[in-house]
Amino acid sequence: LEWWPWALWALSIWLAILAVAGFFIIPEPQRKMGPPRGLKEMMVELDIPGAVTGIVALVLFNFAWNQAPIVGWKTPEVLVPLILGLILFGVFAAIEFKYAEKPLLPFDAVNADVAFVLAAVVCGWATFGVWTLYLVQILQEIRTLSPLLTCAWFSPVVVTGGIAAVITGKLLGPLKVRPAVVMTMALVAFTTGVILTATAPENQIYWAQIFVSMLIMPFGMDMSFPAATLILSNAVKREHQGIGASLVNTVVNYGIALGVGFAGTVEVHVNRGAQTTEDKFVGFRGAMYMGIGLAGLGLCVSLTFLAREWRHRKAGKVVSEEKAEAPKS
Repeated sequence: LEWWPWALWALSIWLAILAVAGFFIIPEPQRKMGPPRGLKEMMVELDIPGAVTGIVALVLFNFAWNQAPIVGWKTPEVLVPLILGLILFGVFAAIEFKYAEKPLLPFDAVNADVAFVLAAVVCGWATFGVWTLYLVQILQEIRTLSPLLTCAWFSPVVVTGGIAAVITGKLLGPLKVRPAVVMTMALVAFTTGVILTATAPENQIYWAQIFVSMLIMPFGMDMSFPAATLILSNAVKREHQGIGASLVNTVVNYGIALGVGFAGTVEVHVNRGAQTTEDKFVGFRGAMYMGIGLAGLGLCVSLTFLAREWRHRKAGKVVSEEKAEAPKS
């Protein structure tokens, strides 16, 4: 079972189970739409030009950041995809906002609330990607743990993840805690968890900091996703709520992939060539510090969004009180 392909096979088995369960659990949509009639209508409905340029731009930009730690930033292998990706981002924006009849990203679905939430989500989940990758590296290459023992050290997330999911449901449901508050709590969890891991000494016992980070990080994951989905659902029109939810999902996965590229660049610049175990540990810790920076940025964004929401609620309350007092005067 220590053979590495079993990780992929186990994931495939689990995904197959989810696919079968989804067939029976996911409800039918209330309003069924017929398939597009003809190639032209399909191109319009699916916004094929926007989809192609957007996806290719994301892939090229992400490839550049994750390839740079391997071959360096001065090589055409990195610079060409990076420049092409940035150009295609501009082309995608032009298609979506000027030419597409039914854009993937409608202009009126993008506002300040959406920008704040997506920025916080991408920072939080980029931190998660950095934390996961480099904690495994530290455990296996620095502390020389076997793959099975590494999995055992990660096992607390199964329990705390379930607890975090239940608590998040209670906070957003019966307790009616505002999603912006829950989002801020999620970024606090991301920040705390990665700080504990980044500052843990090389040979410290598991229970001191690594174990505690395992207890905390699932709260960042399980709180941020539903909170972001609810905020975006409230921030856009009803017909764009599906787009808002898909944006959250896209940003989560892209943030994970992009964050490790950022951290990898830091790692190779501080690990002095990774000639010794000590040098490797310096590089891994530097990458973790990058995770702290990402989490801290996300926390600042969340706090700013929370303050902005509080001001809007206060202003709305004042206006309501003035309207209520107007007939009396």
